[in-house]
Amino acid sequence: MRVVIAGGHGKIALLLARSLTSAGDEVAALIRNPEHAADVRAAGAEPILFDVENTATDRLLAVVTGSDAVVFAAGAGQGSGVARKYTVDSGGSVRLAEAAEQVGTQRFLQISTMGAGQPPARGSDKVWAAYIDAKTQAENDLRARNLNWTILRPGRLIDTAGTGLVTLAPPPVGRGDVPRADVAAVLTALLPAAHTFGMTVELVSGSTPISQAIAQLSD
Repeated sequence: MRVVIAGGHGKIALLLARSLTSAGDEVAALIRNPEHAADVRAAGAEPILFDVENTATDRLLAVVTGSDAVVFAAGAGQGSGVARKYTVDSGGSVRLAEAAEQVGTQRFLQISTMGAGQPPARGSDKVWAAYIDAKTQAENDLRARNLNWTILRPGRLIDTAGTGLVTLAPPPVGRGDVPRADVAAVLTALLPAAHTFGMTVELVSGSTPISQAIAQLSD
């Protein structure tokens, strides 16, 4: 399986690339900064210089062509302002999903966030409010597309070791933390899980093994 990951130098993306390539899959990781290429290669993936905000659409189509799945793991990141929440977290996902539709790549995983799909809490910082709104827009766009999509909303991301034990279910799931390693492991297991096509699921640490948690989504 060939998987294209947008936001290929992100912490979750690197963990996901390592997981997929160790299982024999091929990963193309889209990165903006050429200095990140070595980290991507160390994770077993092929680095591809690509700016989801500005690179021409024909190049994006060429990158996605021939892939079996696409994962949107990009984000404007800390320190970015309101405008880039929309151009990256929303606009980047829209561009990637549109390209996947055009070239016939059906499987699309989108990393969203807990809190998407609802108005930001009253009094929220304007950048946070824009982030939630942008993620909501990206989700809504994806739901309208003819793709085998799954939207994953993790809770607060932490860098502790993965436990392999989660709570994974359609919303609402109570807020909580989740190690990035467990997010990557869930994404790996979701990719071939056809029963999750068209589902939005939320993820925090819990007590259920990942394989069992994903299997239970068919209940």
